[in-house]
Amino acid sequence: MSGHSKWHNIQKTKGAADAKRSAAFTKIAREIIVAVKEGGSGDPNNNSRLATVIAKAKAVNMPNDNIKRTIDKALGAGNTDSYEAVTYEGYGPGGVAVIVEALTDNRQRTAPEVRHAFDKCNGNLGAIGCVSWSFDKKGVIVIDNEEGELDEETVMMDALDAGAADFEADGPALEITCDPDAFNDVVKALEEKGYSFVSAEVEMVPQNYITLSGEGDVKNMQKLIDMLEDNDDVQNVWHNWDND
Repeated sequence: MSGHSKWHNIQKTKGAADAKRSAAFTKIAREIIVAVKEGGSGDPNNNSRLATVIAKAKAVNMPNDNIKRTIDKALGAGNTDSYEAVTYEGYGPGGVAVIVEALTDNRQRTAPEVRHAFDKCNGNLGAIGCVSWSFDKKGVIVIDNEEGELDEETVMMDALDAGAADFEADGPALEITCDPDAFNDVVKALEEKGYSFVSAEVEMVPQNYITLSGEGDVKNMQKLIDMLEDNDDVQNVWHNWDND
C-alpha cells in the first residue's frame, strides 16, 4: 500500500493546517520560482515541472493569485532568487529510512541544520543513496471521500482512463498512483472531470514500512520530522515509519 501512512499524516495535520498554511505557501513559492527559472517558461503547458508544482499548490489551496504573482516574480528581470536542490538521506530512530529534499541558497547553512536534527533525535545522516534505493518515485494523488459522496468504482475507472497505474481506497481516502512522467496528464484529466485533491505531488514512496515500538523512539521520530519540516529550506520529508 503506497499510501499506508500518507492519508493518516494528512488527517493528523488537518487541525494544524491553518497555522502551517503560510509556511507551506512560502515553500511552494520557492518551488515555483525554481521551476520557472529552470524550465524557462511561466506557462505550465510548456513547463512540466511548473505544472507539477502548481498541482501541489492547488491541492493545499494556495490561491491562484499567489501562484500567478510568484510566477510573475520569477519571470521578472530583477529577480535574483537563486536556489539549489539538495537531497539528504539518513536514518531516524529504530532504523527508519528518511529522505530530506531541500531548496537552499546556502548549503553551508542547510547541511549543518539537517545534520543537527538527525543528531538531536537519535538518528544519523548518511551518504547519498543509503536509503533511496528502498523508495520508488511515484505520482500520488489523494482524493478525500470522507463523506462517501464519491463512487469508488467510478473514481477508479476515471483514474485508470486518465493514465493512472493503480487505485486504492484506504478508508476515507481514495489514492491514485501513476508514473511520474504521467503525473501532469493524470492530474489534468481528473481536474477536467471535476475532482479536487487533498494531496497531489510526485513522492518518494517506501517499498516497506517500519513500526516503532519504543515510546522514546516514537517521540524522537516525530520530533525529527517536526524539526525538519519546520526548517525553511526543507521542502519534503519522506520516510518509511508506519505511524498509523
